[in-house]
Amino acid sequence: MLNELKIEWKNAIEAELRNYLGTETIPELTIGVPPKSEMGDAAFPMFPYAKLAGKAPALIAKDVMASLAEKTHPEGEILIAGPYLNIRFDIPSLSDEILSQVEKAGDSYGYVNDLAGKRIMVEFSCPNTNKPLHLGHMRNDSLGESVSHLLKAAGAEVLKVNLINNRGVHICKSMLAYKMFGNGETPETTGEKGDHFVGRYYVRFAQWEKEAEEAKAANSGRVNDPSFIDPDTEAQKMLKLWEDGDKEVRDLWEKMNKWTLDGLSESYRNMGISFDKLYYESDTYKLGRSEVMKGLDMGVFKKEEDGSVQVDLSPISLDKKVLLRRDGTTLYMTQDIGTAVKRHEDWPFDSLIYVVASEQNYHFKVLFYVLSLLGYKWAEELHHLSYGMVNLPEGKMKSREGTVVDADDLLAELTELAKGEIEAKGREEAVGDVAETARKIALGALNYYLLQVQPQHDMIFDPKKSISFNGNTGPYLQYTCARISSILRKAEEENGEYEGVEADGKLLVNDDEKTLLKAIESFPDTVRKAALSYDPSIIASYLYDNAKTFSHYYHDNQILKAGTKELSVTRLSLIKALRTVMKNGFDLIGVPYLESM
Repeated sequence: MLNELKIEWKNAIEAELRNYLGTETIPELTIGVPPKSEMGDAAFPMFPYAKLAGKAPALIAKDVMASLAEKTHPEGEILIAGPYLNIRFDIPSLSDEILSQVEKAGDSYGYVNDLAGKRIMVEFSCPNTNKPLHLGHMRNDSLGESVSHLLKAAGAEVLKVNLINNRGVHICKSMLAYKMFGNGETPETTGEKGDHFVGRYYVRFAQWEKEAEEAKAANSGRVNDPSFIDPDTEAQKMLKLWEDGDKEVRDLWEKMNKWTLDGLSESYRNMGISFDKLYYESDTYKLGRSEVMKGLDMGVFKKEEDGSVQVDLSPISLDKKVLLRRDGTTLYMTQDIGTAVKRHEDWPFDSLIYVVASEQNYHFKVLFYVLSLLGYKWAEELHHLSYGMVNLPEGKMKSREGTVVDADDLLAELTELAKGEIEAKGREEAVGDVAETARKIALGALNYYLLQVQPQHDMIFDPKKSISFNGNTGPYLQYTCARISSILRKAEEENGEYEGVEADGKLLVNDDEKTLLKAIESFPDTVRKAALSYDPSIIASYLYDNAKTFSHYYHDNQILKAGTKELSVTRLSLIKALRTVMKNGFDLIGVPYLESM
């Protein structure tokens, strides 16, 4: 179809360029899309050949066009657009084949085989067991889930993993605060979700730290009082006790971890997030320590005078990095070393993708280097999908100060806003279960808004904008699909009016129809690009462009009463294929499909 024709033209033009330039070695010809449909359907720039030819790109385009016109060439009309050699295809003549392929493939249309045979592990979410999920986690979860779906759609075998950060000084802080101020209360006695309950004590620790600092600053004398407790010192002591296996500390740790994990599991279910395997930091940090000691024996790490074990990072233009503290306790880096080794032992992967915010760019640069020093060849296939921060219109969130947007609260707020939109439009009867429809609209709004921005960019999340039924939002896309479904239902209810009438793709001649056909045909290539670049925003942008084109098309053209039954049936075939593409695209970015809205 179109893609195959573009490749044929690429090969033909490259052959002509070799002849024209008198050399077999030329820069690869790129395939672009003209900015306007009247300029053709494929654009081949001549800029890379100007130096070799000693001529302006526009003149090269004219010369190559004249030469091609005298020879047998692939199907299509050759056009000149300044320095570009463009090709226009007879889209209507290809439409029957395009629509037929969509119908045959159905739910798998768009899937490609570029990553067939590859085993790819994707790590995402990685919550701490001292607080609930917040908006920042939600961007991570949306990205991880979507990238996993994209990689599967590109043919890879994917294993989704989650590292539960359930140990460390930050966990001890919430434990210590609970021990000091909890008075035996539990999530059951307070009626709180477990992760919210534990998170409250993490915030309480930060308040305690502030109180201690104020006491020191005021020089009240309490600092010299034997009864004065320094929160940070006590948290470090608790971590040492935990690592030494102290029963009282371990019992408290297990109890509070369970409270948090029960709460997190509920949040994941509500957000449609799932994992194939969970790893726990408490199970891997010792392996990390042994790997560091192995590196010490190998001579790639060094024990410093203070007793700490460090690695020299000068070969990657960085300073030294501590891998084991002087008291023998481990750091994030230590456990990540052990976790990576354990994962490859469990499931030998071809590549591992870490979905982690850009704040950890340094961490992963060091981690990958350290693993390579330890002799692990697969370290070359470790990738950090670094994404930007997500903030609110009013500014940055801070977990320790309790100023984050809680994930559960946000989803509940979006669901209520969706209910309000449904009621305002008087659509209760049409959607049936209002609560369930509102939940799906909220989930679509959330995932789409978080994924429409390229991962590496920071973003601002505005709940009210995200839930709008107009503009570049998930609900707008859902409404587009619901409208298409409504038209198709009405056609089925016409009591056989279209029975026996055959679609004829050659009738799809207006610009919007050609645009939709080209978009439908390009879906597999769009999936390919998104999967290979780990970028769901490519799918989001593609779906939004389709929705806008359909809206314009629907406004300007009759479908059920198109003038002839043949034209109506053909247009119905077109929008049915479009719905398939939209639904399949929805699956890739976590937007639920709705029959009615």
